[in-house]
Amino acid sequence: MNKGLFVKAITRFSTGLLLVCLLLFLPAGTFRYPQAWLLMGILFIPMFIAGLVMLKKNPELLKKRLNVKEKETEQKEVILFSGIMFIAAFVSAGLSFRFGWLMLPFPVSIFFAVVFLAAYALYAEVLRENTYLSRTIEVQEDQTVIDTGLYGIVRHPMYMATVFLFLAMPLVLGSVISFVIMLSYIPIIVKRIRNEEEVLTKDLQGYEEYKKKVEYRLIPFIW
Repeated sequence: MNKGLFVKAITRFSTGLLLVCLLLFLPAGTFRYPQAWLLMGILFIPMFIAGLVMLKKNPELLKKRLNVKEKETEQKEVILFSGIMFIAAFVSAGLSFRFGWLMLPFPVSIFFAVVFLAAYALYAEVLRENTYLSRTIEVQEDQTVIDTGLYGIVRHPMYMATVFLFLAMPLVLGSVISFVIMLSYIPIIVKRIRNEEEVLTKDLQGYEEYKKKVEYRLIPFIW
């Protein structure tokens, strides 16, 4: 086991866990926020398991997923806007629970927890199919175009999965206001995809042909 990579991964995981706790429970004013505990469970337990699997079977992929240092200026803006969106969405969910602002019934949260886990499974399948998946926009040495499986349906199946993941989160939390805020992820991810495709078209051999073969970027028959 790569001890350095393990320490980096567990530190990043613990920091994320603590941050989400603070963003949800402080505004809620209580730890008795069941929808928040539900989200924490379905978000961080699979994340921890997936991290252990990657650490054992594909540490290089885990290393890429932990790298968040973007070189592209547009992507730095995407990360900034995404961070603001998540903070606003989580804080508003906590405040909504505290003051009873447009909260959804708990069965709705259960339903979207199932949607979230299905999207998580989709995300895991994308990671299995494409070992070049870095969190930053780059073309790696010896990288080739992946055009099988989910990549034969849309060009960015990972982002498709994240759309379902992120839009399900506020509904798991039971907050309509948080959901409205999280809708801003759609223009954010469109901006990221447009910039990523510019880089891949320029630097990745065969990507231009791949775009002709697979028409849709994110959602089949829509875009």
